[in-house]
Amino acid sequence: MNDYYADLGVDRGASAEEIKKAYRRLARKLHPDVNPGPEAEEEFKKVSRAYDVLGDPDKKRAFDMGADPYAQAGSAGYGPGFTFSDIMDQFFGAGAAGAPGSRGPRSRTRRGQDALVRADIDLRTAVFGDTEELTLDTAVECTTCHGECCQPGTTSETCSACQGRGEVQQVQRSFLGQIMTTRPCGVCQGFGTVLPHPCFECSGEGRVRTRRTVTIKVPGGVDTGTRIQLRGEGEVGPGGGLPGDVYVEIVVTPHPTFQRHGDDLHCTLDVPMTAAALGATIALDTFDGTQDVEVRRGTQSADTVTLDGLGVTHLRGTGRGDLVVHLNVLTPTRLDARQEELLRELAGLRGEEAPEAHLTSMDKGLLGKLRDAFR
Repeated sequence: MNDYYADLGVDRGASAEEIKKAYRRLARKLHPDVNPGPEAEEEFKKVSRAYDVLGDPDKKRAFDMGADPYAQAGSAGYGPGFTFSDIMDQFFGAGAAGAPGSRGPRSRTRRGQDALVRADIDLRTAVFGDTEELTLDTAVECTTCHGECCQPGTTSETCSACQGRGEVQQVQRSFLGQIMTTRPCGVCQGFGTVLPHPCFECSGEGRVRTRRTVTIKVPGGVDTGTRIQLRGEGEVGPGGGLPGDVYVEIVVTPHPTFQRHGDDLHCTLDVPMTAAALGATIALDTFDGTQDVEVRRGTQSADTVTLDGLGVTHLRGTGRGDLVVHLNVLTPTRLDARQEELLRELAGLRGEEAPEAHLTSMDKGLLGKLRDAFR
């Protein structure tokens, strides 16, 4: 049977993306337009045939189970692409075929699993981006056997029970007569080989668990729920197989001063009544340092001042959002005698000794301003 993995130069644990990259690399090298000649043409056909099998999940699964989609079915009349195993599967289901090696031995080397971890970051990191360190409990390749699963100086041996096929056959009687079924070998667990001297460090797994630290680059603009993929940082597979990926889910912790709405930041600035009436410049501490907020004369509660470009970095694109400052006018609650005298004098000058109530529409009042600010 053809070894399509060898034709593409990849191992059996290769991912779909690795198989595709290997095919593209070989196809560019062996294409008749680039490398004319009968030998290159035959190699190109062989590589194309290999990718046709390994690039198709169903064909790849059949090939890994021992069936060659390009094998001839002989005199059965099914034509190219069908094997005797495929024909028997139509009647008895997968694994019931009587042909030896219908599945073949399992590989001890398999790709490792992906992992999902959580990373808590502060709002400043979400605004500008930064690097973060994560501690992972994961599986790494055994440094003693280097994924071979055997003690150094020893090797695996062919299973004597299944002769390396990874499966054994059993004849059962039924009303249809004798039916031969195939099941994984109980001695080698379907691998086709046994480990007389398994590695004492990893117990024949080819990997060990450990704790390690990885550094991730958090781009500016991330938000809670954003996932960052770290390729190849997951656990190593059994038998020293290719490592999986790590997906880091970002969680932005609340900030005591600033709130995020999209890529804009919002905060509330308390303004004394006199500053709101007369106008003033008030210093505000931001992520970009101290900024001056111009309070206009006659400012009312819920008025806003926008500081352009001081918000969150756009995750996709350039520039940043804005910082929206909500002004809250403070009314004094404690007055000494002189302060009260001055306020009463001011009220008299403004004709407000006995103010009358005037209803304000929702569009112009406090709630309307708040609604407009968050639109």
